[in-house]
Amino acid sequence: MKPASGDAKLVIRPFQTVDQKAVIDLWQACNLTRPWNNPQLDIARKLKVNPELLLVGTINGKIVATVMAGYEGHRGSVNYLGVHPDFRRKGYGKEMMQAVRDKLLAMGCPKINLNVRIGNNEALRFYEAIGFKPDEVVCLGKRLIDD
Repeated sequence: MKPASGDAKLVIRPFQTVDQKAVIDLWQACNLTRPWNNPQLDIARKLKVNPELLLVGTINGKIVATVMAGYEGHRGSVNYLGVHPDFRRKGYGKEMMQAVRDKLLAMGCPKINLNVRIGNNEALRFYEAIGFKPDEVVCLGKRLIDD
């Protein structure tokens, strides 16, 4: 995927089912998928709960960014923030986070939590640059369904 000349305007909109292949391709290009997370199932599950919090960013009609968020009434969460490697360092990740932040805030969400994989220092620097700070917590997880 080649970037547009100059910094083209990012258009952010809700995910549509016809976007699935392009979104999964983007997640793979961004190294966001893992063998234990089936991206098709992740999208199907998201569409059942707060589907309006799965956003895509497009340039000239091509999906170049995504973000998926959730809100259960206490805290918001962010997953699958990704910007295609050819379109990074143009502010698109920040725009995606601002869009999902605005949606969460409109829902009454007081705080966003997110996880960054150990060793992903680029992501840590990005999130810190937009105001996220480490919390004094340990993130624990347990799979309930094997994909």
